[in-house]
Amino acid sequence: MCTRFVYNGNDTIVGFNFDIDLAVWTHTVIKEKDRFYIGIKMPDGNYHSFHGINRNGNVGTLLYVNGNENGQYFDGRMCYTISELTENFVKGLISLDDALNIVQNNKIVYAPDATMQAMLSDKNGRVLIIEPGLGCRLEQAKYSLITNYSILNPEITKLYIVSGDDRYERANEQLAKCGNDFSVSEAFRILKSVKQEGLWATRVSFVYSVNENKVYYVQNNEFKYISEYQFEKESDCPFVPQIKAKDREG
Repeated sequence: MCTRFVYNGNDTIVGFNFDIDLAVWTHTVIKEKDRFYIGIKMPDGNYHSFHGINRNGNVGTLLYVNGNENGQYFDGRMCYTISELTENFVKGLISLDDALNIVQNNKIVYAPDATMQAMLSDKNGRVLIIEPGLGCRLEQAKYSLITNYSILNPEITKLYIVSGDDRYERANEQLAKCGNDFSVSEAFRILKSVKQEGLWATRVSFVYSVNENKVYYVQNNEFKYISEYQFEKESDCPFVPQIKAKDREG
C-alpha cells in the first residue's frame, strides 16, 4: 500500500507514502551522495533502491498491485522486470527517455516475487506510468497520482479495492484544488491525510523539491519531525584527481 504523486507548479514537487508490513519486509532510509532511497533488503542481502531519488532529478517508486496474467514474470531475452527498470532509473543508469524506449521495445514483467507497477518522473516534471502486462503512459500534467490500483485499466483491479480505501479519491480531490505555488508543506499535508496505520502502516513519507534538489522526509507517521537531505551541487563535490595508469606502476 503506497501513494505517489507529482505536482507541476512553480516547482515540481514529488510526494510518496511508503506503506509496508514489517513482518514481510526489512527497510531502512539510505542517504548517499547521488541517491536518497528507502532500501529494501532482498534475498541477496543487499538493500535495493526501488523507491528513491537520484541527484539528477529521477524519482522512481514501485507500488504493489494485484497482478494480471500478461505481466507475470518470465525470464526471456526480451523481458525486463519492473523492479530492475525502476532501480536502474533511481541509480541514474537510465533516463526517462531510456525507460520509455525500454518499455516500448521489451516485454515488461513483474519481479519474480511481487506484482508491482511503477511511476517514474524526471526533473522536467515528466511522468511515466508503467503497468506490466497493460502498457505505459507518458504525461506532463498539472499533477499525476497513483496508488495500488491500475491507472491504465481501472476495471482490472476494481474488484480488489479494499473496503474504505479511498486514498486515491481523497488525494486527487486535494491536488485538483492546488495552484502554481504548491509547496513542500502542502505535499506533506496531503501525504498525512492519506497515511496508513496498523499492519500496513506508513513507514516513510518523503517529499522532493526539484528546484531545491532537496528531500524532506518523516518516519513512522511522525509528521512533526521532518528531516532534510540536501543533494550537493556538482561544484560542491570534492575534486578527486584521476591517477593515470603509468602513475600506478612502480
